Amino acid sequence: VQLQAFGGGLVQAGGSLRLACTASENILSTNAMGWYRQAPGKQRELVATISRGGNTNYADSVKGRFTISRDNANNTVYLQMNSLKPEDTAVYYCNARKVDATWPPKVNDYWGQGTQVTVSS
Repeated sequence: VQLQAFGGGLVQAGGSLRLACTASENILSTNAMGWYRQAPGKQRELVATISRGGNTNYADSVKGRFTISRDNANNTVYLQMNSLKPEDTAVYYCNARKVDATWPPKVNDYWGQGTQVTVSS
């Protein structure tokens, strides 16, 4: 799966941005799509995921501010980010996860190129 992310940029604290991630194949062929982020000097962390069935999961730090959604027809996943804070500054990565129907299950993670989000105070 090839992923291309768009929509990063510079925004003031309290502002909003929407990230988009377009996949090269049907996103419903994945087990889940998600967004992760990595700030300088920190490990990559989960931001939000959406499962094939539509269940969503968010990091505690973004709950109530970020919303993950998808457009199945266009194989695109979105991350709407509201009430942005300086601590949201990071490179945001789109992820697609496929789990092989083997035993033990084999997890295949695919990553986009990352898009920079910078929130100024």
